Amino acid sequence: MPVEGIDVYELKRMNLKGATVIDGFPSVGLVSSIVSNYLINALHLEQIGIMDSIYFPTVALVRDSKPMSPVRIYAGEKIGGKEDGDQIVAFISEFQPPPNLVKLIASAMLDWAQDQKCKMLVSPEGLIVDRRQQEKKEREEAHVYGVGSTVETNSLLEKHNIKKFEEGVVTGVAGVLLIEGTRRDFNVISFLAEAHPDYPDARAAAKVIEVIDKILLHIHLDPRPLYEEAKKIESQLKIIREQTVRAKRSKPATRLSMYG
Repeated sequence: MPVEGIDVYELKRMNLKGATVIDGFPSVGLVSSIVSNYLINALHLEQIGIMDSIYFPTVALVRDSKPMSPVRIYAGEKIGGKEDGDQIVAFISEFQPPPNLVKLIASAMLDWAQDQKCKMLVSPEGLIVDRRQQEKKEREEAHVYGVGSTVETNSLLEKHNIKKFEEGVVTGVAGVLLIEGTRRDFNVISFLAEAHPDYPDARAAAKVIEVIDKILLHIHLDPRPLYEEAKKIESQLKIIREQTVRAKRSKPATRLSMYG
């Protein structure tokens, strides 16, 4: 049953029975967006549809002189061409859904996945790292936790020794997907990686890619480009922080003013 106000249009018909759907709506550290973009490029997925709504931003994303919808759906054939091979579908978006649309988008995504007879929906998400942990995180690997909506997904996490997210809050699209997955008894997993909230965290996304590759794809995806990107971002931020500290130290005393 279509969700009122949200529509999914197919641009190409593809058999997606048994496929795994990746949620690529922006999250903390843009972890989900980076993961979806990486999978689309690494697996050479092609656009098969769009999600649209009168409530979505009135914009067109232009790439290579081609106008594109703010929310797109990509998919590929089964990996290795085998009948039992893994198959990935990725939703990707450049806009952050406002709170009033989060439930509608999550429900529409799940409806579509169930209509297509997909087996699972995976939602990468970032766990906010506070300032006291930021420097430590840059020196160490980010941890990835998992939380599942069904007995099957929790067994999968245990089988692959993924540390369970035992207590806390999962917000946004990922949170709604988990609740809806539990209510519908549909397999939803959220992989939660420690991430910086203030900039795109490629390192956290790389850790999620490694987990997805291990659990779902069983092929070798090279996350090194993401780690290299993380080093660039961290180097840039380190310079900015140092410049900010120097600027504060050299700032002259502020004179009182009636205008503040």
